[in-house]
Amino acid sequence: MNNFMFGIYPYIAVIVFIVASILRMDRDPYSWRAKSSQLLRKRSLMIGSNLFHVGILFLFFGHFVGLLTPHELYTAFGLTAPVKQQVAMFSGGLFGSIAFVGLTILIWRRLTDKRILNNSSFMDILLLVLLYAQLILGLMSISISAQHPDGSSMIALANWAQHIVTFRSGAADFILHEHWIFKAHILLGLTLFLITPFTRLVHVFSAPIWYVFRTGYQIVRKRS
Repeated sequence: MNNFMFGIYPYIAVIVFIVASILRMDRDPYSWRAKSSQLLRKRSLMIGSNLFHVGILFLFFGHFVGLLTPHELYTAFGLTAPVKQQVAMFSGGLFGSIAFVGLTILIWRRLTDKRILNNSSFMDILLLVLLYAQLILGLMSISISAQHPDGSSMIALANWAQHIVTFRSGAADFILHEHWIFKAHILLGLTLFLITPFTRLVHVFSAPIWYVFRTGYQIVRKRS
């Protein structure tokens, strides 16, 4: 089971993500959008959306760099595993909390406003719940990491990720004995990739570079 979940499932998730994304763009390109609800209710959207996007973007790239940077590369610059873990714990806690607050506002807005709720699909609600669970697991993992100040768990997780992306065997063995919270965080992250082509998350992968610095939101209809 461990080998399937952490040695095979990652490739299933990536293949589904790529193939389904291509099919969606080819067959239904007009559905490739964020599906903004600004027209229904603008209040609380700006602060919640900004907090969530700032937090989640830093988390995404932080995970990307932290997991895929070879151990030898950062030690060559004098950055030890314990220090790197402390940096990861601090930055992850900071931006994870920012994203958590933003997502809490967005979930409250979507579930308490009848107009927005009535215009929300099952996948819209499911996506928010899964993202919320993922953020909670990530924040919970900080306390688990603190129990291993030598950075051993961080190194094990990085070895797993690097073996997966380089198609090397034995990747699942690196996290066989890691805490269940780490494993749940990984599995849910992979599942989010798997369902992305079927949700509004696809807009992330076609956003222009100035998306982060935008001052306005998608204009659905102008007032006459």
